[in-house]
Amino acid sequence: MLRPRIIPCLLIQKRGLVKTVYFKSPKYVGDPINAVRIFNEKLADELMVLDIDCSKNGIEPDYRMIRNLASECRMPLCYGGGIKTPEQAKKIISLGVEKIAISSAAIQQPKLIQDVVKEIGSQSLVVVFDVKKKRLTKGYDTLIYNGSLNTRRSVFELVAEVEKLGAGEIVINSIDRDGAMNGYDIELAKKIMQLVSIPVTMVGGAGNLDHVGELIQSCGIIGASAGSLFVFKGPYKAVLINYPTITKRDELVQKYLL
Repeated sequence: MLRPRIIPCLLIQKRGLVKTVYFKSPKYVGDPINAVRIFNEKLADELMVLDIDCSKNGIEPDYRMIRNLASECRMPLCYGGGIKTPEQAKKIISLGVEKIAISSAAIQQPKLIQDVVKEIGSQSLVVVFDVKKKRLTKGYDTLIYNGSLNTRRSVFELVAEVEKLGAGEIVINSIDRDGAMNGYDIELAKKIMQLVSIPVTMVGGAGNLDHVGELIQSCGIIGASAGSLFVFKGPYKAVLINYPTITKRDELVQKYLL
């Protein structure tokens, strides 16, 4: 039986692990390698690592760091940041990464999706959409370069396009909910699920496991990714890498999905 995936999302800046709020004010929270080792021990379903500086600053992916992360990681690893060519994607996969994520480049150069798929296969390609809710309508704009440039393009149109081009998975990253820990944008998730048939993962807003459960209850088999939930603890947000046990995950599925 397919099960929802609960996925820690680690943000990397200058080789350090950081956490943002609304894509701003990155706070250093530790060493990425140490975080990976802890998630190994806790048997995380999957891990997503995004370098938030590469695309915005036109920097080549840090292959040495990626190799180190992949060599430590004992669960499926998805890496994103600075990937602009099929050759870069192929090299990163060769380092031991299961999936690569592209965002800004995929939106600006849609053909890149097809080119990457030819090199690594659709099952290894994830397209990430950083989205922001419009003030006066029910629409969502898609932003690029770590939320610094608004394309004014609807995410609802783009998700269907990238699926046709061969993307194997879609990640929706809510700028409005990033680091707020007040719950996922479930209405957005349900809408995206209706538009595509490939796997969807939501990021942004999870503050507790009930938020994850509510997303699963509303959308079924979906990826529930989070950053703050897995790196902070308590009302004062003390840094503590954490992840639910297998028993807790089973209880969550039993309560909200079955």
